[in-house]
Amino acid sequence: MLNGIMGRKIGMTQIFEADGTAVPVTVVQVGPVTVVQKKTEEQEGYNSVQVGYEEIPDRKTNKPMKGHLKSQKAVRILKEFKVDDIAQVELGQVFDYSMFEEGETIAITGVSKGKGFSGTIKRHNFGGQPASHGHRGHRRTGSIGQCATPARVFKGKKMPGQYGNKNVTVLGLKVSKIIPEQNLLLIRGAVPGKNGGVVTLKKSGR
Repeated sequence: MLNGIMGRKIGMTQIFEADGTAVPVTVVQVGPVTVVQKKTEEQEGYNSVQVGYEEIPDRKTNKPMKGHLKSQKAVRILKEFKVDDIAQVELGQVFDYSMFEEGETIAITGVSKGKGFSGTIKRHNFGGQPASHGHRGHRRTGSIGQCATPARVFKGKKMPGQYGNKNVTVLGLKVSKIIPEQNLLLIRGAVPGKNGGVVTLKKSGR
């Protein structure tokens, strides 16, 4: 059994529990993924499997990718996952939503929404300077340097810059409901990334 799988974030909605409580959920279309390569400790030094997600026409792949996939169908994305027992996994084997159960706790990784070049107030929650008339600071960063010693700006200083568009992992998300007909998982709470973005779901006990 793989320790994770890939899917696409569809969007957010809400469902109702038996007592009428509204629960916000994120809809994720999970898999299926196909095993395209087995990596063993004898050859690569560790055990894992490489899976392919989302089949695409052969004309959209190059010769190196066709050689890597051999006789299997072309896929859009390749990713590695750890596996409990490499001997029980076969090339061409398919994994889907059935590896998860309702009520299970999982971790989801995705690329957060990119928000471009942002200032320190938006990026780091700075309080800002006085907004009264005549003050020239307003939303500026303020002093960032030291005195004559050490006469430099320390690494890691909170500054304006690229905000978002980073890999983000959210732990402790709960599978509220599974819709097997459409390979859908309803995850309680928010999942990182934009609608339509690719996410990685992993089993997590936290």
